[in-house]
Amino acid sequence: MRTALTIAGSDSGGGAGIQADIKTMLANGVFATSAITALTAQNTLGVTGIMNASPEFLAQQLDCVFTDIFPDAVKIGMVSSPELISVIAEKLRQYSPANIVLDPVMVATSGSKLIADEAVNALKTQLIPLSSLITPNIPEAQVLTGMDIKSPEDMEKAAKMIFDTFGCNVLIKGGHQLNDANDLLCDGGTMVWFNGVRIDNPNTHGTGCTLSSAIASNLAKGFDMEQSITRAKSYISGALAAMLDLGSGSGPMNHGFAIDNEFTTYPEV
Repeated sequence: MRTALTIAGSDSGGGAGIQADIKTMLANGVFATSAITALTAQNTLGVTGIMNASPEFLAQQLDCVFTDIFPDAVKIGMVSSPELISVIAEKLRQYSPANIVLDPVMVATSGSKLIADEAVNALKTQLIPLSSLITPNIPEAQVLTGMDIKSPEDMEKAAKMIFDTFGCNVLIKGGHQLNDANDLLCDGGTMVWFNGVRIDNPNTHGTGCTLSSAIASNLAKGFDMEQSITRAKSYISGALAAMLDLGSGSGPMNHGFAIDNEFTTYPEV
């Protein structure tokens, strides 16, 4: 069985972060390991508290995983401090995993900044150049390029600029603000559009975590980059189409929508 490591924060509400990553990896057929960067107190209504791991303890977690269950792919989610980013970069250089998918969580789709400028700079200089693929949304792609992105043509210009600057593949997510659910991959030589299905579901908490984890899972299994993205987009469409409705705010998706066996059945009433 192939394995994937998620390096991210814990979401006590279960819809995003480590919890979404592990569910996604299991549902996509790989064994998930984890290194937790932070604990959060949150639910579908928002985040009420964050407690970062120490750099020393994060390093211990990473050493334990890499020296025992070496991952076939690594997914990196939100990391809010430069010190933690430095530890992750150091361990990635030390162990050299083959597939690194970075969801560069910096700016919410609404435009709200999520991490400090120092952490953004650390991402740019230390983690992005080590990545096999990064998956920014439109606001994050704007931060990485310094340009406004208002059209599909702008997405193509930005993707090429990111590749040229950082030397890694980039998947810019169209999202609901621009180009609906269509995403763009730039691998330097080519641009590939992945057309998505717009699903009218307000419960979209954790979609970025889920997409990047599904891509990492498929890379771990040996699919190439385009196949991995195609399969990941199909998976996230299924998870959204299941129309799970939990909590009073923006709720989670059903990561286990395709799991149906004797152990998932409920008692007959």
